[in-house]
Amino acid sequence: MRPFWLEELRQTRAEGNARVRRVLRPDPAGPSRVIWRGKSVLPFASNDYLGLAHDPRLARAALRAIRRQGTGAGASPLVTGWLPSLRSLERDLAAWECAEKALVFPSGFQANLAAISALAGPEDLILSDALNHASLIDGCRLSKATVRVYRHADPDHAEELARAHRSRHRRLLVVTDSVFSMDGDTAPLERLANLVLNQEGMLLVDEAHATGVMGPEGAGLAHTLAPRFEREKGLLIRTGTLSKALGSQGGFIAGSRDLIRWLVNGARGYLFSTALAPANAAAARAGLRIAGQEPWRREKVLGLAALLRTKLGEAGFSALPGTAPIVPVVLGQPRRAIAWSEILGKAGFLVPAIRYPSVPREGARLRITLSAAHSEGEVLELAHELATLNRSGR
Repeated sequence: MRPFWLEELRQTRAEGNARVRRVLRPDPAGPSRVIWRGKSVLPFASNDYLGLAHDPRLARAALRAIRRQGTGAGASPLVTGWLPSLRSLERDLAAWECAEKALVFPSGFQANLAAISALAGPEDLILSDALNHASLIDGCRLSKATVRVYRHADPDHAEELARAHRSRHRRLLVVTDSVFSMDGDTAPLERLANLVLNQEGMLLVDEAHATGVMGPEGAGLAHTLAPRFEREKGLLIRTGTLSKALGSQGGFIAGSRDLIRWLVNGARGYLFSTALAPANAAAARAGLRIAGQEPWRREKVLGLAALLRTKLGEAGFSALPGTAPIVPVVLGQPRRAIAWSEILGKAGFLVPAIRYPSVPREGARLRITLSAAHSEGEVLELAHELATLNRSGR
């Protein structure tokens, strides 16, 4: 009998949705470029929004931690893995988020799985945005709670679902990204905060693509909600990542002291996972410090995103929502997205084609991500190439 996945893989290929990993090498010309298929190209694919992933200050911090604490944490933070670099990072994250405590995980994906599955169970109701990240979706499934999906960024629909279903469940948890990873738009956080406060619920906001970039001081979009939850501190839960704007790897949860104590005791993804390696913790801490000291980085990347949106609009592309450094060019058919990505690659730009299941079947797109490491000239060159493609009618 042939394995079932062979037929499914054949079908995926036929639809133009098969993934192939790119082989990339560092470019001797500098850290802002990579070698792909023997050619030097400029990446517009990384989530390194502040341009810190190659910053020598992060590398030096990682090397110091390795010399003092080794290359691996060795065990769960509750066994032997809560090492000095990790403790310091958690304190700094809590201060930056204006939260009482923070808890660090090996990845942002794991932080979301752990938080949601610990906070909700079979007797509870979760309201989830239709375009939430896979980690939030999988966390909802893992919780075994009743999940109702509201229309993307539609607080009226979320409120309608809460009124219809809240009374039949023990707890209510509303789950949303703050910045949506494929569209670059933002969640209606003020309205969602009203909902949970009125319905005696909890609000979990994933700040993965806002951390370091969006909101006051780059502390995320949910940062401004904290005063509204002052009397009910445990009802606002923020998750984020260390592996995008902060240039390292890992994820975190920020919230009240009691919330973190609860998660330390009840989040299986924390209890049974080896802690973040010392080098990653130290690098993330250095990235956090630089993000605070050098606000020009987030100002630059947001300015470049605004410039690209303007130029694409002038070139006839559909209006692009949002202000985040994620700029989608929706093309519809997966083969068209792949073809445009290939043409851009030959022109010296690495721009990924995003297809199902990351986006809807007819929503294939180029996903352009900006970085403070990009120059205005480079962004204008990319916009020119895209305008030329659009005029060609391909």
